[in-house]
Amino acid sequence: MITNEILKLCSARGLKIATAESCTGGLVAAALTDVPGSSVVVERGFVTYSNTAKVEMLGVSEHTLATYGAVSEQVAQEMAQGALSHSTAHLAVSITGIAGPGGSEHKPEGRVCFGLAMAGHPTKTETVEFGPLGRSAVRENARDHALKMLFIALNE
Repeated sequence: MITNEILKLCSARGLKIATAESCTGGLVAAALTDVPGSSVVVERGFVTYSNTAKVEMLGVSEHTLATYGAVSEQVAQEMAQGALSHSTAHLAVSITGIAGPGGSEHKPEGRVCFGLAMAGHPTKTETVEFGPLGRSAVRENARDHALKMLFIALNE
């Protein structure tokens, strides 16, 4: 499983991970901590479902939220950076999106933005359009994508 590989790579390098999750509500942290011994690597997880939580817990700028909206690469970037700066982790992944049902013409259901921050490296962001797969499927796909981002970052 990819979670086992992520944990092995981090453990071998002495790296710790933090997660900052909105629409997935902690699924990435749960996937990592399902593995025995994960406490050596998983430093903490932030579930910041509301904008207030993003601001208070991660330091996301109210200006960024007002300008770009919670579902944006700009917010995902600040979430990932905030998870690093509000923890002792070396690597952080963030997720913010619209799991559904709902959405709008400009921000459709299934749009999820991701951030990946690693100490000493530029923060990476990306948006994935999963489409209207249904709430559970969007959340599971977002979890899996975030785990792949962590795995790729550790292999670069």
